Amino acid sequence: MKPCIPEQLPIESLSWGKYVKLVGQANAELARFDGLLQTMVNPATLLSPLSTNEAVLSSKIEGTQATLQDVLTFEAKPDLKSNKYADIQEIINYREAMSFGFDWLKERTINLSFLRQVHGILLRGTRGKDKTPGDFRRTQNWIGSQGTNIEGARFVPPSPFILQDCLENFETYLSFEEEDPLVQMALVHAQFEIIHPFNDGNGRVGRMLIPLFLFQKGLISSPMFYISEYLEENRTRYIDELKNITDSKKWDSWVIFFLDAIVNQSKRNTQKAKAIFDLYAEIKKEIQEITRSQFIMDITDTLFKMPIFNTTAFISRSGIPKASAIRFLGLLVNAGILRVLDQGKGRNNPSVYVFVNLYKIIK
Repeated sequence: MKPCIPEQLPIESLSWGKYVKLVGQANAELARFDGLLQTMVNPATLLSPLSTNEAVLSSKIEGTQATLQDVLTFEAKPDLKSNKYADIQEIINYREAMSFGFDWLKERTINLSFLRQVHGILLRGTRGKDKTPGDFRRTQNWIGSQGTNIEGARFVPPSPFILQDCLENFETYLSFEEEDPLVQMALVHAQFEIIHPFNDGNGRVGRMLIPLFLFQKGLISSPMFYISEYLEENRTRYIDELKNITDSKKWDSWVIFFLDAIVNQSKRNTQKAKAIFDLYAEIKKEIQEITRSQFIMDITDTLFKMPIFNTTAFISRSGIPKASAIRFLGLLVNAGILRVLDQGKGRNNPSVYVFVNLYKIIK
C-alpha cells in the first residue's frame, strides 16, 4: 500500500447543505453545556473526575485496559503494585498534557510547537518513550494489526518526505476562519489523524485537540469537553469514517458523524455536569450539618477532586489538621457519604475511601 497524499485544507468540496441543521443542533447543545460550566464557581475542581475519565476512555480507544477505578485507586495508593501500571501512567500523562494545553492557551494558540510539547508529555516514561516523544516522525509509519507489514496495512499515512508540507498546511488552517468552527474542528481532527505526524500517540493527541481547539475558538469557556465516551462506544464507525476520507474523499459523511458526536456527547456532558453541580450543593450542606466545622469548603472541594483517596492524601490536599481530618472522615463514613474500600493498618498503610455518589455519576 502506498502512503496517502492528504487533501489540502480548507476542503472546498464540502456540501454544507447536508448538515446545516446538524450544525445548529451541535452548536446549541454545546452552548447549553458551556452555559452550565459558566455557572460553576470552579469547574476545574468539580469536573476533575470527568477529566480523568476522558483520559481513560481516550486511551482505551488505543487499547489500554486500565479502568477509571484502576487509575483513581492507584493515585490513592501509589505503592500498591498493579499489572496495569503502564496503562495507568499513560492515562496520568494524558491528563497532565491536557493541563499543559490549558495553560498554553491562556496566552498562545495551537501550533506545531504546541503539538510537539503535548506529545512529549503524553509519552514521557511510558511504553512510547522510545517512539521519539516530542518529535515529528522521520520515518514511514502505518496502521494495521500487530505484526502487519506495510503491504498489508489498513492505512499508510503520508511519506515523511511530504510530512512537513502537510503540517504547515494544517497549522495554517488552525487560524483559518471557516464558515462554522465545529465543522472546522471536524476537519482539524480528521486531518491530524490522516497526517499521523508522530510515531505513537496520534489518536490521543488528536482527541486532546478537540476541547482545546473549541476553547481556542471561544465555543467553550474552559477546555473541559469530554467526547471520547461517544467515540469509544462507536469505535468501529469512528475508524471507518476516517478511513473513508482517504479511500473515497467522503468528508461529508465524516462531518455528519462528528457533529452527531458533539450533539450526543454535549447532552451527556450537560447531564453529568448538572448531576455533579447538584451533588456539590447537597453534600456541602450535609457536611456543614455533620461536621459543624470551619473546614466545610476544604472538605467538600477535596472530595470532589478525589472520589477515591486515602487518609494521607485527604490530609495533605485539604490542609486540615490531621486529628480533625481523621475525625471528619469517620463522620462522613458513618453518614454514608464515604465508604471504606481498604481498611488501613498502621502509619504506612492508610485507609482508602470512595465518595460513592460522585463515583456513580462519573463511571
